[in-house]
Amino acid sequence: MATLINPARIDFVTLRLFCAVAQLGSVTRGAEACSLAVSAASRRLVDFENATGTKLLDRSARGVKLTPAGHLAMQHALRLFQGFEQFSSEIWDYNKGTRGHVRLWANMSALTEFLPACLSTFMTEHPDIHVELEEQLSGDIVRAVVDGVADIGIFAENTPVGDLSVEPFLQDQLVAVCAHDHPLGRKKRVSFEECLKHDFVGLNRGSSLLELTSRSAEQYGQVMRVRVQVRSFDAMCQLINANLGIGVLPLGVVRETKPYPLKVVQLKELWAKRKLLIGVSQTCSSAALLLRSHLREFAGTAHG
Repeated sequence: MATLINPARIDFVTLRLFCAVAQLGSVTRGAEACSLAVSAASRRLVDFENATGTKLLDRSARGVKLTPAGHLAMQHALRLFQGFEQFSSEIWDYNKGTRGHVRLWANMSALTEFLPACLSTFMTEHPDIHVELEEQLSGDIVRAVVDGVADIGIFAENTPVGDLSVEPFLQDQLVAVCAHDHPLGRKKRVSFEECLKHDFVGLNRGSSLLELTSRSAEQYGQVMRVRVQVRSFDAMCQLINANLGIGVLPLGVVRETKPYPLKVVQLKELWAKRKLLIGVSQTCSSAALLLRSHLREFAGTAHG
């Protein structure tokens, strides 16, 4: 069985020295090019040859030349250097954030209303950054960012955040939505207390939107009559259109539900103007920080 070279006995300093000596034809000049003492350079070359088990250099008074095995070693050494240079360059790109991977978690409202346009411009500007986008409940998003499972989270402002540092993103307008022939549809503006006279279609438990409306109902001393609970805004719209209940949805979402002729009624409550927040993991990458900057710029443009 052939004896393999032990990689622990060869390093890039020695490979660089070997190439320099071969190209310059002199151990002394090669050592100077690599900022090594001649004695240290000679030891490295001898150790390199011992590690390969082959004579790589012919030494004479006229200088140093490569043996046939030395030429082969030179070719591989140059390829290793090219690979290392590429590795170094790509790591530098990652550190600058021009390449990388970002885990972005967002609630349904942010994902539906704002992120498609925002991510489109970001990924056009940074084609080498891969964004892994997940739609999650606001409470789960905060926990994921705190635990480092997600790099960036976008969630509703009423979500407990603990010590997580947050900043404002954008604001979504919540409205009451009903079928075209529902009695509530005859109004242009309504209080949430009046909405509580009707059955609701809502999101599954744990959603920030359901928690927000449930707390508002409690303030009126009432309980929402949630007839059906679903996992998506689209499913809510389908069931509301079938007159199974009314719902509270972001206005931007309703505008995208063109297949359903739903009626939109403005809510009088102050909480109907709901802020979305951004939280960033303490261990996030440069690529994630680039995306955070882009989200800030996008929010600033939208506000403008």
